[in-house]
Amino acid sequence: MSSNSLTITDNRTGKQYEIPIENGTIRTMDLRKIKVADDDFGLMGYDPAFTNTASTKSNITFIDGDKGILRYRGYPIEQLAGKCTYLEVAYLILHGELPTEAQLKNWNWNITHHTFINENIKKVLDGFHYDAHPMGIFISTVSALSTFYPDAKNIFDAENRHKQIYRLIAKVATIAAFAYRHRIGLPYAYPDNDLSFTGNFLNMMFKTSELKYQPNPVLERALDVLFILHADHEQNCSTNSMRGIGSSHVDPYSALAGAAAALYGPLHGGANEAVLRMLSEIGTVDRIPEYIKRVKEGNFKLMGFGHRVYKNYDPRARIIKQVADEVFEVTGKDKLLDVALELERIALDDEYFVKRKLYPNVDFYSGIIYKAMGFPVEMFPVLFAIPRTSGWIAQWEEMLLDPEQKIARPRQVYLGSDERDFVPMENRNPS
Repeated sequence: MSSNSLTITDNRTGKQYEIPIENGTIRTMDLRKIKVADDDFGLMGYDPAFTNTASTKSNITFIDGDKGILRYRGYPIEQLAGKCTYLEVAYLILHGELPTEAQLKNWNWNITHHTFINENIKKVLDGFHYDAHPMGIFISTVSALSTFYPDAKNIFDAENRHKQIYRLIAKVATIAAFAYRHRIGLPYAYPDNDLSFTGNFLNMMFKTSELKYQPNPVLERALDVLFILHADHEQNCSTNSMRGIGSSHVDPYSALAGAAAALYGPLHGGANEAVLRMLSEIGTVDRIPEYIKRVKEGNFKLMGFGHRVYKNYDPRARIIKQVADEVFEVTGKDKLLDVALELERIALDDEYFVKRKLYPNVDFYSGIIYKAMGFPVEMFPVLFAIPRTSGWIAQWEEMLLDPEQKIARPRQVYLGSDERDFVPMENRNPS
């Protein structure tokens, strides 16, 4: 009997089964051989929300939630955020290694020269009502890109696939900025190929009458750091959606639109918006004790604290807190910062929160920074989607090239009625 295996005794039959253990997991298909009769379907695992089920083997992102560790391709997030641009990290996530100087130059050029969108896409944008949510516009327009690039369906042609990767990373920033301009009634500001990726995004967002927009280097760098921190985060809801939709072999634009739709939810990409609304509701530092009291009574949750994966301080939150100080030196300190700092201090010292491991997460400070930089609350999930595009595409490509992956098709435990005969209308009893 192998020591690297699990022995299961089925108490219903008294039979024993040896299940191999690989990388700390068992294959749930191995449970199927555990049966009470030959015509039995076999045992399944039941795991709502996939809380303890690995759906894939991946080389992209490593997280140790108990220790507060996040790494892209083995590199600690702290080092990447401190030394790289977003596009450099996007290259790493997609290619597995940090680029050489020549590779980065070529990568940046390709992304930069794909930022322009087909003029007819503006007609799609113009079709939305003036107060349409930017994320709704973003999702719909990204999906519409599949009709402009029908060659994207050739997903197993490597050269073609790379062309779609350039297009997606470049154009999501343009679509996001155009969605914002449409909402506030400003003319679209076209990409400027002389600027960096984040500098160009600020240009497309905020350029007005100046002939040449010059982004503030502190804000440009802050946006780079925020984009790096949001580039990938393992098998979260939206990434799982990207892989699930992509497993049908649909084009990447359609799959990414589905991933963005998953991100739209308040439990995922809308979390930093919820933090900002909470801080605004508290308003002043003196109102914090009463708010904390109501949280403990179960009236509502403390937004921006705790994480599905991290049971320690979110490593991204530490980095963002440092970025906040740099941003506020340029923009001036937001009045909500004092509320956030005091709320964090109390939560980290209060036994109620410490016992439950409710530490600040990435959403706690990111919303305050975005607000200080001039981004409206409605843009927050869109700002999340721009950098996460590189992670989504990397996960999608890894799934496509994994010979073990098939079209996603989870099982269910059926608890409904057994077979029964049809009842004519006149014989039916009201429920």
